[in-house]
Amino acid sequence: MDYGSIVGGIVQLIKKAEIELPSDVVKALKNAYDIEEGIAKIQIENILKNIDVAKKTMRPMCQDTGVQTFFVKIGVDYLYVGRLKKQITDAVKIATEQVPLRPNTFDPFTHKNHKDNTGDYIPAITWDFVDGSDVIITAIPKGGGSENMSKLVMLKPGVGIEGVKDFVVEEMIKAGGNPCPPTVVGIGIGGGADLAMKLGKTALLRPVGIRHQDKKIALMEEDLIKRINQSGIGPMGLGGKTTVLDVHVEKAPRHPASLPVGLVVQCWADRRANMIIHSDGTWEVE
Repeated sequence: MDYGSIVGGIVQLIKKAEIELPSDVVKALKNAYDIEEGIAKIQIENILKNIDVAKKTMRPMCQDTGVQTFFVKIGVDYLYVGRLKKQITDAVKIATEQVPLRPNTFDPFTHKNHKDNTGDYIPAITWDFVDGSDVIITAIPKGGGSENMSKLVMLKPGVGIEGVKDFVVEEMIKAGGNPCPPTVVGIGIGGGADLAMKLGKTALLRPVGIRHQDKKIALMEEDLIKRINQSGIGPMGLGGKTTVLDVHVEKAPRHPASLPVGLVVQCWADRRANMIIHSDGTWEVE
């Protein structure tokens, strides 16, 4: 298998994620444009123009190209697992120059910029194993403005799901225009502190408009969309009907004494792209 070909494919994956917004997000923004009026409508119009210009000029849609974040599903029969981490890291370094990406990785102690979007534990990669021999890599660049609005809370189990919903609504109202709404909100419930946050970020991988298969969770998502949008914060925090494009919830079993909730916020630039690597070394970016 050609090592460099896979690296080149991952570079293309990053480029697509940074430049071309998924069709489900664009559709949701166009729906928001149809229902908004006044300054809110103008804001959505400008966002849609921004998306169009980015695609036509092949430039990143936002000056904050984010921290390079990947979710990788590896087929258990894929023979080159040991190469993947280095291939992803090499691709990030190349993409920093070629796309280009803003160098966004600073050492928290020295404040030194690594200048290539890599460093300890970065790029951030979540690994999973599935049946088959293919690898699916999802790139989800994560900008700082929306990430700053993310929160973890360890609620008392007695507050139940209604308490979870109250927490989410209160935090999104506090966030106001800071995460560049209309946002997409991922919520992880259960597990431990680390897993709740990971579930919240994983929830962002689901396309906008797709409800959870569990009907109870789907109803919770719909209620949260309604309640957050009733806040009137609107596009870019300037008022309007659309504060969130969607809310996605994922869950895991919790300890009897804990109710962890991870809230992960994504700005209107809900950037995602997928790559499939086949066992014969061929690949596609979609």
